[in-house]
Amino acid sequence: MTPRTPAALVLEDGRVFRGAAYGARGVTLGEAVFCTGMTGYQETLTDPSYHRQIVVQTAPQIGNTGWNDEDDESDRIWVAGYVVRDPARTPSNWRSVRSLDDELANQGIVGISEVDTRTLTRHLRENGAMRAGVFSGDALRDDQAMLDEVLASPPMKGADLAGEVTAKQPYVVAAQGETLYRVAALDLGIKANTPRMMSQRGIEVHVLPSTSTIEDVLAIEADGVFLSNGPGDPATTAHATELTKAVLQREIPLFGICFGNQILGRALGMGTYKMRYGHRGVNIPVIDVATGRVAITAQNHGFALEGEPGKPFDTPFGSAQVSHYCPNDGCVEGLRAADVPAFSVQYHPEAAAGPHDAAPLFDEFTSLMEKAK
Repeated sequence: MTPRTPAALVLEDGRVFRGAAYGARGVTLGEAVFCTGMTGYQETLTDPSYHRQIVVQTAPQIGNTGWNDEDDESDRIWVAGYVVRDPARTPSNWRSVRSLDDELANQGIVGISEVDTRTLTRHLRENGAMRAGVFSGDALRDDQAMLDEVLASPPMKGADLAGEVTAKQPYVVAAQGETLYRVAALDLGIKANTPRMMSQRGIEVHVLPSTSTIEDVLAIEADGVFLSNGPGDPATTAHATELTKAVLQREIPLFGICFGNQILGRALGMGTYKMRYGHRGVNIPVIDVATGRVAITAQNHGFALEGEPGKPFDTPFGSAQVSHYCPNDGCVEGLRAADVPAFSVQYHPEAAAGPHDAAPLFDEFTSLMEKAK
């Protein structure tokens, strides 16, 4: 048995949760958020959208299936810290190659276990996502000293993070079989399953860094443009928003998800705001305004667009509509332009861990490109 090392999670409002060190020892700072996903912790940890966030898992047992080398959504773990209640003592899965605890330690991710995550989640629901720190080992000090360090850390509002997670150089994911379309995917924190799902539909995906220009898009003769998910405050994405406007002006088919939904909204003249605690999980309902159909979706966002479901609104590119919304809180979950070929959703149709209700949206994107051709 590994000796138990005390640890503490310190929230910016002064609340302290005690537990045991999990993963690496030391200190980490970030925004404390909770994720209601019952499965897919490996995909969550490697999702670049969680950059600079301390993720609280509401599922009581984490780590049962260990860690494998196939399910990563990027080349590293991006969460700032990890909070669990009851970590698995021994992983049990035929694909597991090491334990979650070992992988967190290998990548230097400071975590904490034995936390009452139900109480912690209720606290974050009532008081909102907030700055926090996980402290263990030699970094564990008196409460006030730890709180002072948390309060000195930057907030998520106003954080420009896409540039920290984007690809440094362009790369191409080839189409499976015949190449039917070529797509320029703006990497704001793209997940590995996104180009994989497009390639399955005959799309050659050119993944471009977040600093790419409209000239870069035109140079590859793209049939469509994709705006990926990503971390941070959408109000900071002036470059991506201007690029989106340039795409809309040229009427190149465009599809955005999550962060990309917010960028399309801002390009259309909508505002964004920080949610109290956001949507993070794999069981969030979304209603399609046009059909009334409900999809159960995977989501990960702490910001949202301002808008009214179903009501058309004028934009510099013609009429548009809030096409989807969440019945839990009325949050905007999708946009559709009427006069230019563009649409977006706030949720994740590429969610590898599921659910897969929204996967046909990639087929809709191919249909949009086919129509434009």
